[in-house]
Amino acid sequence: MTTWVADPEGGRDRGPRAVARAWLEVLLRPRQFFAHGVAPGDQAPGLVFAVVVALGYTVGLFAFVPARIPDLAGGPAVSAFVALAAVALVVAPATLHLTAALQTVLLILVVEDRAGVSETVQVIAYAAAPCVVAGVPIPAVRAGCALYGAALLVVGLRVVHGTSAARATLAGAIPAMLLFGTVFGGIDAGEAILLALGLI
Repeated sequence: MTTWVADPEGGRDRGPRAVARAWLEVLLRPRQFFAHGVAPGDQAPGLVFAVVVALGYTVGLFAFVPARIPDLAGGPAVSAFVALAAVALVVAPATLHLTAALQTVLLILVVEDRAGVSETVQVIAYAAAPCVVAGVPIPAVRAGCALYGAALLVVGLRVVHGTSAARATLAGAIPAMLLFGTVFGGIDAGEAILLALGLI
């Protein structure tokens, strides 16, 4: 689950510029990105990408809502640093791989001829690209990030696993709800919007 291919054919470059370029490409040209930027066994750039997104999301939460900083030790600054370290080293990698494990099981049930687990990990990592700004406490922004991330997940599954849009949607519905709806707050944001509109 943590293989780093030295010279992956068609995989991603390394480094901060490569992460920024991947972020722009997956947001603006997702089909092309998933077709050419995901390589078997090349999970490390995807993992780094997911960690960067998770850190951006968490920094946003802490910056806009300081009450979200856990009370650990040494005051808010130290607590925030420890929490960010935990997100980078434990929470983000674990969430990525647990979501990928669930997604793989669902793909087995829905898609007969599919790509491997490594490619699934990368699809989920890059689909989270919009959520780097989901920490902004504006329901419309958070809901938009969640919906965009879910759409990117479906596009990535369709392209990488060579399946139909319907099968990709069916396979990706539960992971999308868990990751983008629960972890990144899309469901709560949607409820807040509906409440503000008087629809619930």
